[in-house]
Amino acid sequence: MNLNMMNSKRTIYRSGHMAIWSVILLLIAGCTNKSTKQTSEQKLTVTEIPGWTTLFDGQSLNGWEITNFGPQGPVYVSSGSIYLEMGDAITGITYSKEFPTINYEVALEAKRVSGNDFFCGMTFPVNDSFCSLIVGGWSGAIVGLSSIDGLDASENETTLYRGFDSDTWYKIRLRVTPEKIEAWIDDEQVVDFDREGRSLSIRPEVGLSKPFGIASWRTTAALRNIRMKTI
Repeated sequence: MNLNMMNSKRTIYRSGHMAIWSVILLLIAGCTNKSTKQTSEQKLTVTEIPGWTTLFDGQSLNGWEITNFGPQGPVYVSSGSIYLEMGDAITGITYSKEFPTINYEVALEAKRVSGNDFFCGMTFPVNDSFCSLIVGGWSGAIVGLSSIDGLDASENETTLYRGFDSDTWYKIRLRVTPEKIEAWIDDEQVVDFDREGRSLSIRPEVGLSKPFGIASWRTTAALRNIRMKTI
């Protein structure tokens, strides 16, 4: 066999070898892209929890209305979360389906994306009255109920000062019973309020959030995993 023929065969072998590896790499890339796509889709899937009713499907505002406060910012769904963009005052959503008035719990995750005021103002019914759980209000650090006997979350016995980091998810849970209103943030109880003989109300600014709504004040907020159960 002469040198030219040997070089020719080596070239053909190398070409074939490279072609095989190209096919293998394409298959690997295809599998990786498919795996990445599946992982992304799984992240957007809302996990059903026994005993809880999912209020946000992770993909749309089905069951919610954008609250027409007037100077609100845009509201939209992205990457499995509801975004309440910063407006001139309040931006929020109001639940449009039937909602209990007593003996229930609500749980969600919320975070402050930008701004320095409350990123979760949750207005909720208590029998025939209404109240709001404020998380991160009054320059970003106050947690409490608005209002009790006419005093808002910065002035009554539920007032709590707590730091919140931006772009950090916090788990928030609210329980309403005939005797109490209770709330937790990341499993730490932040409200334990005895209702007997007390008057509940809401600030006029969040009146359009009734019967159940979530809002932010001059702050961009994100919400996800919103659910409710009766107790």
